[in-house]
Amino acid sequence: MDRCIVLVDAGYLLGAAASLLAGEPSRSRITVDHAALIQALRDRAESETERPLLRIYWFDGAPDRVPQPEHRRLRVMPRVTVRLGALTRSDGRWAQKGVDAAMHAELTELARNRACSDVVLVTGDGDLLPGMMAAKEHGVAVHLWAVQAADGDYNQSEDLVAEADERRVLDRAWITQAVRAKELTGVCAPPPAPRPEIAAILSAPLPESALAAAAERPAEQGAHAPAAAASENGSQERVPAPKGVPTPKDLAALRAPGAQGVQHPTTATLRWSSDKGWVDRPGGVSEPPEVASMPTLAQLTTAEQRWADREEDITTVGGDPYEVGQVFARRWMSRLGDQSHLQRLSSMYPRIPHRIDGELLRYAARFGLLAHKDDQIDDHDRYAIRAGFWREFDVPAAAEHAPAGD
Repeated sequence: MDRCIVLVDAGYLLGAAASLLAGEPSRSRITVDHAALIQALRDRAESETERPLLRIYWFDGAPDRVPQPEHRRLRVMPRVTVRLGALTRSDGRWAQKGVDAAMHAELTELARNRACSDVVLVTGDGDLLPGMMAAKEHGVAVHLWAVQAADGDYNQSEDLVAEADERRVLDRAWITQAVRAKELTGVCAPPPAPRPEIAAILSAPLPESALAAAAERPAEQGAHAPAAAASENGSQERVPAPKGVPTPKDLAALRAPGAQGVQHPTTATLRWSSDKGWVDRPGGVSEPPEVASMPTLAQLTTAEQRWADREEDITTVGGDPYEVGQVFARRWMSRLGDQSHLQRLSSMYPRIPHRIDGELLRYAARFGLLAHKDDQIDDHDRYAIRAGFWREFDVPAAAEHAPAGD
């Protein structure tokens, strides 16, 4: 068949691009416009092979082979097929498993079935050498593309380079059509500081530490110390609690019977409770009827809107936990017919009703935000998701709970 196919090793392409543009191979150091990148690959492949494109195969790794947001966007693009291998962490480093084998199998199968006349390989791994040789034996012309190396040297197997029919280099000018290095404020970028809403909850002490602190200092000092820890010198640093991230149950225990009158620290008012962690419920009722009857997003969404939502999730929602919470809240608020629900919810800040909160977390799970351990979302991501929900809601109470100086 007189057409071309492109096989892309995403780990190589984006890792080498990060080395070239940001000085290190970490893909977290770059931003990628995947639509522009796919179009650039297609245009160049058709130009250099003088053949129409049949398909671009995008090979990448993902934890537990669960598609990440970028994979979900890529696989719905025209003429793009995504193949995922595993992504595992060993000795503090991420490594792809099964990607090379999948590329080799696809390359040899395409050549054997004479699905194309030309194959473009964007890879540097010498493990593909047998597949390249097999493709050539089936009469397929093999084009090998390299990403310009940061040090000007090869970043590909020399055996691959020697065996390829044609070789081209994707230089800096070509790469920057779709890839940009992230802006950094210093030579060594520190971890991003959590947003104020998240920093406050993370700085709240657990019951045991709060009781011990109260015994050592006046109650009025104990009420303000955690907030100072979260915002000292104007920073928003995460202050780790002795047992890790406090849960709603931990925070509720601060005012539980037998707590010897210990008051909630200022930051403990940001308790992201969706169930038993809420301690101000009268008479032990789990939720008042007017709260329990709040409609869920699913109940407010028509079939047409559900289709449009899925399209937006796949094509434009990046999957950042904070962004996910904002998207969910925006849809829920825009579809409410009874605006009294908004006033009722505002008075409940920072609690999200149980049914809506559960729906919010299930929605977030679509974006690969699971910790891949017991299918649970990481605690910090949960707080970010809910913080995004409230920020979009723009609750007046949020200003009251913001760290001093904001």
